[in-house]
Amino acid sequence: MADAFKLTGLDGVLELLQSLPAEVVSKGGGPVRTSLRKGALVIQKEAAVNLARVTAGEASTGLLLANLVVTRGRKLGATKGERYLIRVRRKSYNRKGVSVSAAQTGRFLEYGTEGQPAEPWLRPAFASKAEQAIRTTERELVIALDRVVKKLARSARR
Repeated sequence: MADAFKLTGLDGVLELLQSLPAEVVSKGGGPVRTSLRKGALVIQKEAAVNLARVTAGEASTGLLLANLVVTRGRKLGATKGERYLIRVRRKSYNRKGVSVSAAQTGRFLEYGTEGQPAEPWLRPAFASKAEQAIRTTERELVIALDRVVKKLARSARR
């Protein structure tokens, strides 16, 4: 399970978020949702590179790589906020007469089994790209908030 990161040094941005109208940080997520997704895509791309490396040379169907997605997750506990996950969809295929899901294959590769050593692909992607994902999220959030503030300023002048 991945460790949670806490963004620090964004005091001004957090104050700005709290002062913005409700539609900016609405149920749809607004700029927070968009910026978090862009940060998660950084890790997903690295995970796809790692996964392609791990499965190279095998009789791979490509189903696992095709089903590596970034999805909006449920909030943890009673907290408010946004959460994005990098996961594998549960698409199944038959392998030697046995139905196997892509998610199951991803877990077998990541953690190994009794007969197969672990070949991690997601944890190393997270470890190597976490800082870049945070920087991307921060940059995109500031850009999106500037855009919203300018839009609200234009509408207030009318």
